Amino acid sequence: MEQVNEILSRYPENAKGKKSATIPLLMLAQKQNDNFLSINAMKKVAKILELNEMDVYEVATFYTMFNRARVGKFHLQVCGTTPCWLRGAAEIKERCQKVLGIKEGEVTCDGKFSFAEVECLGGCVNAQIVQINDDYYEDLTPDQMEKLLNNLVEDIPCKPGPQIDRHRSAPIGYNDGTTQLSEKVKSVTKPKAVVAKETSKPMAKKTTVKSTKGDTNAG
Repeated sequence: MEQVNEILSRYPENAKGKKSATIPLLMLAQKQNDNFLSINAMKKVAKILELNEMDVYEVATFYTMFNRARVGKFHLQVCGTTPCWLRGAAEIKERCQKVLGIKEGEVTCDGKFSFAEVECLGGCVNAQIVQINDDYYEDLTPDQMEKLLNNLVEDIPCKPGPQIDRHRSAPIGYNDGTTQLSEKVKSVTKPKAVVAKETSKPMAKKTTVKSTKGDTNAG
């Protein structure tokens, strides 16, 4: 309730202000309930905010970030929107299903993993992206995805962010915020010199029209 009160303090105390806290409170309830948003939790949020229960249900059923069924300790959300799809979302999904032995919407027998495809995770420049609980893993290939899953199986810590040699969303090879681009990247990104070419054309031959004024033979 201390966290609830802190969240409520961000909004006006009127009815509209309280309603604005619906999503943050639902996220808090889900986090405190093993990443699962139960009916009882939604009812509790409605009671705190003095809202109709249906108002809270509508929000919880609209967003895929709310888990209305139990999920695993590690909940995988694979982005399948266009940029990620172009960078191999289908192959990533297949590898997840193969390694974990489950299909979308299922949970492994030990309760450790669950898997779902979601819409845009908002990091298109780093596609392919997979969100695992609160962390984003970016620039994934199927092999990198399998390695990541194997580490999680063994409870080996995995570093979120790009899984290749780059800093956040910087060009590939630019692996921190201070160093220069690698020579390999420079050779690709260095603009080529533009050589001006002679474009002038020879002038047309000047023609002279002889005046016929006063010429009795004209015509």
